[in-house]
Amino acid sequence: MSHLSVFVLTLLVISLGACSKLDDPSLQPAFDPEQRRESLPKAAVAANPEKNLLFGDLHIHTGLSTDAYVFGVRTLPEDVYTFARGGTIEHAAGYPIEISRPLDFAAVTDHAEYLGQARLANLKVPTTQRPLRDLLLNGNALSITIAWIKSAAFIRQQGFGFGVDEVDEGINRDAWQMTIDAAQKFNEPGVFTTFIGYEWSAFVDTPTVHIHRNVIYRSDNVSDLPFSYLDSHYPEDLWRFLAKENAAGRHAFAIPHNANLSDGNMYPSVDSYGKPITEEYAKMRSEYEPISEILQIKGSSETHPLLSNLDEFANFEIANLVSLGDDSDPGRVKGAYARDALRLGLELSHSEGFNPYTFGVIGSSDSHNASSPSEESNYHGKLPMMDGSAGLRTDSATLLPAGINPVTRWGSGGLAAVWAEENTRASIYDALQRKETFATSGPRISVRFFAGWDYDASLLEQTDVISRAYASGVPMGGTLSAAPSAASPKFMVLAMKDPEGANLDRIQIIKAWVDDSGKSHEKIFDVAASGGRSVDASSGKLPAVGNTVDIKTASYDNSIGDAVLSTLWTDPEFDPEMEAFYYARVIEIPTPRWSTFDALDLGIEAMEPSSIQERAITSAIWYAPE
Repeated sequence: MSHLSVFVLTLLVISLGACSKLDDPSLQPAFDPEQRRESLPKAAVAANPEKNLLFGDLHIHTGLSTDAYVFGVRTLPEDVYTFARGGTIEHAAGYPIEISRPLDFAAVTDHAEYLGQARLANLKVPTTQRPLRDLLLNGNALSITIAWIKSAAFIRQQGFGFGVDEVDEGINRDAWQMTIDAAQKFNEPGVFTTFIGYEWSAFVDTPTVHIHRNVIYRSDNVSDLPFSYLDSHYPEDLWRFLAKENAAGRHAFAIPHNANLSDGNMYPSVDSYGKPITEEYAKMRSEYEPISEILQIKGSSETHPLLSNLDEFANFEIANLVSLGDDSDPGRVKGAYARDALRLGLELSHSEGFNPYTFGVIGSSDSHNASSPSEESNYHGKLPMMDGSAGLRTDSATLLPAGINPVTRWGSGGLAAVWAEENTRASIYDALQRKETFATSGPRISVRFFAGWDYDASLLEQTDVISRAYASGVPMGGTLSAAPSAASPKFMVLAMKDPEGANLDRIQIIKAWVDDSGKSHEKIFDVAASGGRSVDASSGKLPAVGNTVDIKTASYDNSIGDAVLSTLWTDPEFDPEMEAFYYARVIEIPTPRWSTFDALDLGIEAMEPSSIQERAITSAIWYAPE
């Protein structure tokens, strides 16, 4: 950003009362070390062959990441695990933050590029020259906006390297060892699992076009140093690095995220060199990227209204493709969303005989404040100088000129849900590898999703329903082989609300298939609904569940919806000759969005959307004909 641009934007705030002191209630009270809690009680999870449901966050940054440090973060890897276990840590804006319920697992994934170097550099940025809390409490609209613009311009201009010419391998190694040591210290098999990892933060053409991945190791046998975009910008080279790691016994895979910010480059129809995808490419991608993160703070990557115009729930936490980008161009969203990628995989399988896109899904946060802020009522932002207070992250001109801060379009994050035998590194990693996972937008909804040919109509009434489902079918992430007869597959979905959250609206099954010409199609089926509702015969739509949200009090009630929904569904349009995939989506009743809670704190009008329908999205089950 040029000095002229900074000057022009600065002029915009003079009319906001530049000399007046500001008041942001979300900054109270100040962090008191004497009131810090280390963790919340959590019982060990016993081994279960029918799998335990575990929730975690595999995408959290600390002050070892350059962008986090520039925007005020001073927390370190140990703080991540303290927070995830239910402990209290200090937000970069100086107030205490904690999660209401401990997570089951977590990973620190700081940017591999210049890892730890910003922390030891004498950076002349606003958060090193003045404490963020002091700036927000005692500053004014002018000083806060100047600080915000300088910080944003610094990241835009310098990326993760903050202007240095060389990598300091010694600092990188020390920071990597700090990451490893924290994971080792807090790993408690059966109770809380830590994963050693980092983020490979490559981009295409410009740093705003992301093709980032998180690398997660199965054990404490890890690489000597992380592989960064300074080693290579090409994902193929990352996969080759991971192939060598796995061959040496250092088992790891990569998790793509923010496909929605990739400008179509995350799930392309060609390789990184513009050449047709090969079978080798497909095998490497499938092996070393078994999972994609589709729900996080910087928006949803499930699908987009331009790609799924008949999907009434497609417009969920959609963020800009790129900074100040245009998301009205269908050409820019293709290759940037998971459902479209899975459909492309079917098309490539039909035309080429291989499929590079057979991934499962999770959610996570991408918090840069050593936390996992996925609770709408307890949201505290991602990058403190940008959104560390209610005044910063709302579009109310309370602290910043209206319209310049993109975080108003960000969500509160998500969680990774995993069905694993045990709460251990090996068991959770293996569940991720086999894709027995689902993504949530934050609530701890429980979802089981199976497919089989021989499921009896009474399956849901059996006390051993799960063991029967495994015995004669496949779970989410699996592949259903060719039909033994002219039968259609049966899909079982069991969904339960978050015990501390909202009731459920409906269960949907999203189906995609490829026809004889090689073109893919999709269709959404409402297969179970609360309150005895059924699909209207004339419109083909399920009536809306209603909305109990009171915007003025940022509250709702569970007088609508159901706590449990289940179904055994048969595809009425099944064609045994056509490849297909199916996944389940469970939708909650409307609840207040984080921005509505912020509006209540600030005493301002809530922005739209004021309510959202949180959700869980499962990994797919593929159907493969002979």
